[in-house]
Amino acid sequence: MAESSKFQTQIEIKQQMAAARFSTELMAEELLKEERVPFPFFKPLSQKGANTWIISLFVILHLVAFIATMIVNDCWENSHGDCALKPLRRFSFQPLSENPLLGPSASALDEIGALRKTLLTNNHQFWRIFSSPWLHAGLFHLIINLSSVIFVGIHLEQEFGPLRIGVIYILSAITGSLVAALFIQDRPSVSSSGALVGLLGTLLSSVIRNWKLYTNKFAGLVATMTILMTTHVLGLIPYINNFANIGGFVSGFLLGFVLLFRPQQEKLARNKGGIFEFDTKHIVKRRNTLDKPVQRGVVLVIFALLLAGIIVAVLHSVDANKYCSWCHYLDCVPSKWWSCTDKAFHCEKMVNAEHLTLSCPNTGRFRVFPFTDISEARFQDVCNLICS
Repeated sequence: MAESSKFQTQIEIKQQMAAARFSTELMAEELLKEERVPFPFFKPLSQKGANTWIISLFVILHLVAFIATMIVNDCWENSHGDCALKPLRRFSFQPLSENPLLGPSASALDEIGALRKTLLTNNHQFWRIFSSPWLHAGLFHLIINLSSVIFVGIHLEQEFGPLRIGVIYILSAITGSLVAALFIQDRPSVSSSGALVGLLGTLLSSVIRNWKLYTNKFAGLVATMTILMTTHVLGLIPYINNFANIGGFVSGFLLGFVLLFRPQQEKLARNKGGIFEFDTKHIVKRRNTLDKPVQRGVVLVIFALLLAGIIVAVLHSVDANKYCSWCHYLDCVPSKWWSCTDKAFHCEKMVNAEHLTLSCPNTGRFRVFPFTDISEARFQDVCNLICS
């Protein structure tokens, strides 16, 4: 009788343990579902609890730089009112025939710090490598670029923190500008898109490294490639340097493997949805395998050697166009709406009491202006427009 009672007690204990185990597993599954952390490009306003000050700062700096560019341009004064959006007066833009991106003149970009071969390699104005990444070629370029920076950058900053994203942004911008200097032409160009493409490269490397941690990753990759292609196509227009995009992308891709080894999951809102989404079950299983110091070290060495080689080449004024005769088509494609030539043209000037006539001996074209006072920089702008 005692043995029967003991056997029945063991059965009851096992049943209780099984029930407890089942209850624990059920609670764990429910907890996993509750802890699915969204990884969207950006969240609804109600979910933006994370601080995004570094991207906000970069956007403000770009806006300030563009306003300064338009103040220096002063189309209303320098072009004597021959401007687009004339009611803006000093902040009006050059005609679309001169700048298809609705922005400043070539001479204004030169003055504010754009890249140009004669100024960088001949005059050794290397400070332009650091000023060019903050400049935009026009209003269209500014809107598309900053919208994409906000779209991608806020997501990355919320996910990985402002310090790491800030470092990647700055290094991608500088690396892109350095690569642009290797393929530079004798026309002004800006490299602000290099930092944006660096963020895209970082996002891609983050997805590759943490592939099993994400859901809906293919939708995110489609969005990433769409922004990348849009940026590249926009870079085929004059004044935007596409080689900066290439350098920025490579830099961001490598730095993503070095710095984005573990997301800041605890700082994100815990809800379902979004383009990318973390699966907490995989996070628990692979928490200790995400951080691979050896891999990070190797990639860091590769990036450091690549950056050092590019810096040495720029300091020695290496012209990469000599080794790639077709590469200039990656930066600018000729069109009936704009010219990609980097030749310095010469025009003849005729002045009478009230009119200024500029003529181009190479093409036979001429243009008559209802004024006589014109700066030398503006004279060269109009000459290039007539001759090209």
